[in-house]
Amino acid sequence: MTQPESPSERPSPISALRLGDWFTHHPPKNDEQIQGYVQIRNAGHDFARTIVANCPPSADTTAAVRKVREAVMTANAAIACEGR
Repeated sequence: MTQPESPSERPSPISALRLGDWFTHHPPKNDEQIQGYVQIRNAGHDFARTIVANCPPSADTTAAVRKVREAVMTANAAIACEGR
């Protein structure tokens, strides 16, 4: 019987370099990036308001808004990390 691998022995598909990039502040490099952030944030805000206006107060409504917020943050990260 073989011993299970410890977490430090398992190969990771996420490199240390990629982790470092993901957890580094990436200030906007140009107006195009800034406009992308603004458009995504505004679209997310509009969608979240639509959810709140049309759904009854509930855990599902809260979860839906939270997922919109997460999508906005992830999309903005894609811009900041330039697809890396």
